[in-house]
Amino acid sequence: MTAVTPVVYIVDDDASVRKSLTRLVAAAGYTVSAFASARDYLAREPSAGPSCLVLDVRMPGLTGLDLQKALAGAEHRTAIVFITGHGDIAMSVTAMKAGAVDFLTKPFEGKALLDAIQHALAKDTRDLGAEARVAAIRERVALLTPREIEVFALVVTG
Repeated sequence: MTAVTPVVYIVDDDASVRKSLTRLVAAAGYTVSAFASARDYLAREPSAGPSCLVLDVRMPGLTGLDLQKALAGAEHRTAIVFITGHGDIAMSVTAMKAGAVDFLTKPFEGKALLDAIQHALAKDTRDLGAEARVAAIRERVALLTPREIEVFALVVTG
C-alpha cells in the first residue's frame, strides 16, 4: 500500500501572496494547490489523504471565517492555518474556538508558517486514522445479528 502525499491548500485572494506562499511551501517539499477564492477551493476535488488549508481571513465574497464555518459540517474537518494582515484578538479567538490549528498575522516568518503546516498535517493524519478506525468498527457492528447487538450492548455497559 502506497502512502498518499499530504497536500497543502492555499487560499488567498492576493496573487503575489499566493505565489510566494506556494513557492515557500513547495520548497519545503509539500504538494501545493493554490486558489484565489474560497469558492474555488470548495469546487476542487477532495483530497484522499492528509491535507491542511492555509487560509486568508479577509477575502471578497466568502471570507476565511465563512469558509471555516462551511467546512465545519463536513465528514472530515481539514486542519486550518489562518493568515491575515488585518487580524484582531476577537477574530483569532473565533477561529481557534472553531478548530483552527494556528492563526498567523502578516508579516510572518516562513519558518512559523512551515511549523504551523507541519503541526496541521500531523493533526490531520491523526484525525484521518481515528476516522478510519471508527468507520471499521461501524462496518463490523453493521454485520452483527440482532441478538449479537443485544449481547454487545450488555457487554459494553458492563
